[in-house]
Amino acid sequence: MNKNETLFYKKKEETPLIKQYNNIKTKYPDTILLFQVGDFYETFGEDAIKCSQALNIVLTKRSQLHLAGFPYHSLSTYLPKLVRAGFRVAICNQLEEPKKGKNLVKRGVIELVTPGVTINENIIYPKSNNFLSSIHVGKNKSFGLSFLDVSTGEFFVTEDTKDNVLQYLEHFHPSEILFQNKEKKFFDQLLKKKYYTFSIEDWMFDYSFAYEKLISHFNVNSLKGFGINDLKLGIISCGVILSYLHNTSHFNIKHISNIQRIRKEKYMWIDDFTFRNLEIFHPLNKEGVSLIKILDRTITPMGGRLLKNWILFPLKNLFHIKKRHQIVYELYVNNMIRLFTKKKLKNIYDIERLTSKIAIGNISPREIYTLYKSLTSIMEIEKKFLSQKSTILIEIGNSFQNCNSICEIIKNTVQEDPPHQIEKGKGNVIVKGFSKELDKIRMIYFSQKEYLEKLCSREQFKTKIDNLKIGYNHIFGYFFEVKISKKDKVPSHWIQKQTLTNSIRYITEELKNYEMKIFNAEQKIFFLEKEIFDNLINQILKTIELLQKNAKIIAKLDVLSSFSNLALENNYIKPNINDSLKISIIKGRHPVIERQFIDKTSYIPNDIILNKSNQQILIITGPNMSGKSAILRQTAIIILMAHIGSFVPAEYVEIGLIDKIFSRVGASDNISLGESTFMVEMNETANILNNLSKRSFLILDEIGRGTSTYDGISIAKSIIEFLHEKNVRPLTLFATHYHELNEMSLSFKRIKNYHVSVKRKNDHIIFMRKLIAGGSEHSFGIYVARISGMPIEIIENAKKILNTLTSKKNRIKINQKRIFSLLKKIMFSLKEIKNIDSLSIKDAIIKINEIKNLLDY
Repeated sequence: MNKNETLFYKKKEETPLIKQYNNIKTKYPDTILLFQVGDFYETFGEDAIKCSQALNIVLTKRSQLHLAGFPYHSLSTYLPKLVRAGFRVAICNQLEEPKKGKNLVKRGVIELVTPGVTINENIIYPKSNNFLSSIHVGKNKSFGLSFLDVSTGEFFVTEDTKDNVLQYLEHFHPSEILFQNKEKKFFDQLLKKKYYTFSIEDWMFDYSFAYEKLISHFNVNSLKGFGINDLKLGIISCGVILSYLHNTSHFNIKHISNIQRIRKEKYMWIDDFTFRNLEIFHPLNKEGVSLIKILDRTITPMGGRLLKNWILFPLKNLFHIKKRHQIVYELYVNNMIRLFTKKKLKNIYDIERLTSKIAIGNISPREIYTLYKSLTSIMEIEKKFLSQKSTILIEIGNSFQNCNSICEIIKNTVQEDPPHQIEKGKGNVIVKGFSKELDKIRMIYFSQKEYLEKLCSREQFKTKIDNLKIGYNHIFGYFFEVKISKKDKVPSHWIQKQTLTNSIRYITEELKNYEMKIFNAEQKIFFLEKEIFDNLINQILKTIELLQKNAKIIAKLDVLSSFSNLALENNYIKPNINDSLKISIIKGRHPVIERQFIDKTSYIPNDIILNKSNQQILIITGPNMSGKSAILRQTAIIILMAHIGSFVPAEYVEIGLIDKIFSRVGASDNISLGESTFMVEMNETANILNNLSKRSFLILDEIGRGTSTYDGISIAKSIIEFLHEKNVRPLTLFATHYHELNEMSLSFKRIKNYHVSVKRKNDHIIFMRKLIAGGSEHSFGIYVARISGMPIEIIENAKKILNTLTSKKNRIKINQKRIFSLLKKIMFSLKEIKNIDSLSIKDAIIKINEIKNLLDY
C-alpha cells in the first residue's frame, strides 16, 4: 500500500467527502468502515483491499486511492462474511436526505459490529451461543475468565490455571477474546491464532473500576449475591466486557441480568482431546457422524444451545441427574404428554434472543408477534402439565412464570402476522380500535383507491375521454394518463408532465393536493404506529426477567423431551446412577455406530464390568479393525450420556458417579512446537496420570506404540502398574497390541484380560466384534493390509518375514523353557549335595557327573 492510502489522502488532495470519511475513520481505526454514499456502502484504502479479498468484490482505484463497495440493500449479505472473517465493522450511514445545493450530507456510525457482540441472525447460528470472552492474567499466573453471549444475556465467570484456561476456551469457543494490551505477546503465543482477539487499554483492567461497573449495571450494593465476590481476577474480566459493550455502542443491555459462577467441582471434567476423540461435536473425518447429531432432537434454538451446554458440563450431582432421568421417564411412558409437548414446542421461537432484541431496542413487529405465539404455547404447556397426576410434571407446570398480561398487551396492540418493518407496514402494524386518531387517519389512507376511482370517473364524464386512467410513480406521484388520440379533449388547466409513445401524462392541482394529503397520512400513520409500538416495547421491557425464566424452563423441557423421543426411537434405557465406585454396562452399544446398521439386530453389543475390588483394569487385545476402539469409546459415551440426563443404548447400566473422563487414543505430530507423535502421546498421558481421582474413568488405546517395542511395552506396563497400585484406583479400559501385557493379570489381582474375538476360516478372518474374557496373541495386521488393497507381492513377502520372525521367537521360547528346566534340575541337584560331607566318594563322583551331563546338554 502506498503512503497516500495509509493516510487515506494527502491534505491538499482531500475532497469534502474524503475529509468527512477520514474524520470518522480516525475514531474507528481498528475497523472496516462501511461508508454510505447514496445507494452504496463504499470502503477506501486498506479497508477496500481487505473487503475486496474477503467479499470477492471488484477493487478499483481513483487518484491513487483504492475503492470497493456493494449496494446498500446487500448489507445483510456482505456483513456476515466480514464478521465471520474476523473483522470489526463500523456501519456509517447517511443521517439526512440529500438536499439541493448541499454537496455533503451528515453521516455517522450507527452500529459497531464485532464477532463477539453481534446479534445479527445472519451471522450467529440458532443452536449455538456466540460468546465474547475476556481474560485477565494475575501476578501468580492465575487467570480470570468471563464469557458473555450478548444475544441471550448469558454471563459466566471463573478463575483457573493456564492449562484449564485453554480447556474453557475449547468448551465455550468464543467468537472474540479481549485481553490487556501489555499481555498481547503472551496471548498470541498461548492462543496460537486459533481465536479472533482484541487488545484493550491497560487502565481498563482495574479492580475498583470493574467492581463499580458491575454493581452499577446490576444496580446492587455488592457482588456477594452472585457468589463471585472473592473472584478478583474474574471481576476484572467481567468489568472489561461491560466496558467493551459500552465502547461498541451497546448501551441497552438490561437483559444481562445475572452472572453465573462456573464451579468446576459441580461438573464432570472432560478435556478437549477427549471431546475430539469421542467425536462429540465434530467427526474425525468428513464422512463421519458426530454424537451431537444423534442426540439432538431439540426443536427450539434455546433447547439446542442448552443441550450443548449440558454436554460440555455434565453434572456430578446425583439428585439433579436423577431428576433429569425422572422427567425423561415421565415423558417416555406418557405418550400423550410427550406428543403434546413436541407439538407445542414447534410453536415456540427463540425467546432468549427475542428478549435480547427487546432490551437492545432492535425488535420488529413480526418478532413481537412470534413472542406472543410463543407465550401462548407456553401457557398451554403450563395448563397441560398442571392437569397431570405426575408430581414432577406438576412441578414443571408450577415453575412457569405467569405471562397472561404480556400476551394480552401484545394481542391488544399488534395485528396478526404484522410486517417486519413499521415504515413498510403502511398502517398494518397496530390493531384496529387501539387508537381513534390512528384509525381516522388510516381511513383516509386506505380509502385512496375508492377516492381515485371516483375522481377518475368524474373527470372521464366531464372530459368525455374514454379509457382515462390514474397512475402513480415515484417521480411524478399521481397522474392522469390519456391516449394521444384523445389529447384534444384534455382541459387547459391540466399540466402535461410526460409524453410516452402512445400516451401523455398530466397532473392537476386537485390530484397533487390529494397526493400530499395521502403522503401526510402515511407519515402520520408511521409516527403514530412507531410511538405505540415503542410504548409496547417499554412495557415488555419491564418483564424481561420473567421472559428469561420461561425461556430457560422451555429450553430444559425441550432437551428432556428430546431425550425421551431419542430413547423411544433407539431403544435406550434409563441408567442407574449411584454413589458406588463401579461400572456395569450390559449389552452396551455405540449410539453413532449402531445407526449405520439398517438391521439393528446385526449390531453386536458388549458388556463392560469394572469395580475397585477385582476388575479395576481391563487389558483388551484383539486384531486391528475388530472393534476395540469402538468398545472403549462407547463406554465413555454411555457414561457421558447418563451424566447429562439422557437414557443410554444398553440393556442395563449401573454407573457410580464419575468426576473425570480421560482418553488417550491415537496420536499425531505437533510440528509447530517441535513435538513428535510419541512426545504428544506422552504429554497427554502425563496430564491424565497427574490429574486422576478415585472417580475418574480412563480409556487408553495403544499407549507406547510410538517408540521401540521393548520401550513401548515397558512404558505401557509401568503405566498399568501405576494405575493399579495408585491409591485412587481409577477404572480403566486399556486396549493394546502388546500381547505381552496379558501376563500382568497373573501378578495383579485387579487386572483382567479380555479380547475381541475373531473366527478364522481358511485364509479369511471374520471379526466377531464380541468382547470375551481372556487375552489374544494375534493382531492379523497382514490380513488387514491385504483387504485394504496392498499389492499382493508385498503381502506374500510380509507373510514370509512374519514366519521367519515367528520361528525365531518360538525357538527363543523353546530355548528359554529348556534353560528354565535345566536350572531347576541343577538347583535340585545342588540341594541334594548340600550336605556333601555325608556323601561317600563314589556318590559324590556320581552327582558331579550328573551335573556335568546337564551342562553338556
